Amino acid sequence: MPVPAPVPRLPRSVTWGLLAAWAVHDAEELVTMPGWADRARPRLERTLPRAPARVRDALSVSRPHATVAIGLVGAFVAAASARGARTGGADPLYQATLAGFGWHAVPHVASAVVTRGYTPGVLTAPTVVVPFALWARSRLRRAGVPVAPTARAAAVFGPLVVVGAHVAASGLLRLADRWRQGRRAGNSP
Repeated sequence: MPVPAPVPRLPRSVTWGLLAAWAVHDAEELVTMPGWADRARPRLERTLPRAPARVRDALSVSRPHATVAIGLVGAFVAAASARGARTGGADPLYQATLAGFGWHAVPHVASAVVTRGYTPGVLTAPTVVVPFALWARSRLRRAGVPVAPTARAAAVFGPLVVVGAHVAASGLLRLADRWRQGRRAGNSP
């Protein structure tokens, strides 16, 4: 009876690498997102003249907002990476997060093309996000890990996580402001 070939072990760089690749990509966003919309406003008005001003205004985020939103998404990506590491890459949340991470490069590049210039995250989307996602999926296949068809779920779930993080960041920052105002009011004579 033939001895089965050993199943290649999945390197931790495939699962924890998702968190590392995300950190590199989001470091670019953290540095460039605050103030970008204000700096790019003339270009956005020229290239997207029909976009309502409130849409362009919604693109403007403060450094605290960007930091909180990115931190919330980071916690999610860390949890997905940990689940992937625990299951040898088989966890559906890890795989959906990996797929969503790869696919989210498309709107980054598309936004730069549509607006005819730099948009936050566009440098690392094609140089870090896409190569890592493709490499990780190929390593999963090579290790014999069943790769779930998660693209559709990730296409919906990924944007929900990002939008949810921005909504939560707005709420948390408002709460922090109210708390600070309450402390100041309580400290006044």
